[in-house]
Amino acid sequence: MSGIPIKLEVFDGPLDLLLHLIEKNKIDIFDIPIVEITEQYMEVISSYDQKKLDVMSDFLVMAATLMKIKSKMLLPVEVDETGEEIDPRAELVERLLEYKTYKYASFELKDLQVDAAKHIYKGATIPKEIRDFKEEVDVSELLSDITLGKLQQIFHSIMKRQINKIDPIRSNFGQIKKEAVSLEDRIIYIEEYAMLHEKFGFRSMLEEKSDKTTIIVTFLGILELMKVGKLKVVQEQIFDDIFITYNRNAEDVEIVTSSG
Repeated sequence: MSGIPIKLEVFDGPLDLLLHLIEKNKIDIFDIPIVEITEQYMEVISSYDQKKLDVMSDFLVMAATLMKIKSKMLLPVEVDETGEEIDPRAELVERLLEYKTYKYASFELKDLQVDAAKHIYKGATIPKEIRDFKEEVDVSELLSDITLGKLQQIFHSIMKRQINKIDPIRSNFGQIKKEAVSLEDRIIYIEEYAMLHEKFGFRSMLEEKSDKTTIIVTFLGILELMKVGKLKVVQEQIFDDIFITYNRNAEDVEIVTSSG
């Protein structure tokens, strides 16, 4: 290989110079001809101003490393404990590969930075009056169409979810039947629940029960308590869950069920 005229100022350090020499001469980085590379390396740094010790120190250390590797290459081959040959160039190759990885990664990051600089992002320009606008809701009008029919629609949608949860394979297995749920017991439970929570979601009240029979009886119990005025239905926002509140003024009302 012949000498390559190079300006040292373009290199960030000795590894950068070595990598340039290897790529310029199309050398396999795993099989570096250390004698030729050392000669080219020494030729380049000898042409630089030796008085700039702050710059030259790292290059001189690498020169000494190359000379050491060169001398080891002339000695008989050493082997490690497993009998494998020890390549004096192995550590240098590892450092060059690591440097090459970070160097080209920096190129990618620089390209991303240049591309990003070409974009201009428009900030939010929505007027505060529009951003904070909230349409007034007439609560009385909103609740005017809440009927038992709407509650029944919600009930059917919940029951459909329960059906979709059924495993088509396991559903054919034998099941242990639970004891029948009493409507009177569920009414007592719902009323105690309502007295404790004051306000609760109709949907969440039903969904927390996975047993189909319990869901049906709970639904009927809620309807019975609504009929006598112990429970009130409210909906704060359109499309929100329907909430149920307990009416303490009707605590003394007696509930008579079909089985009572």
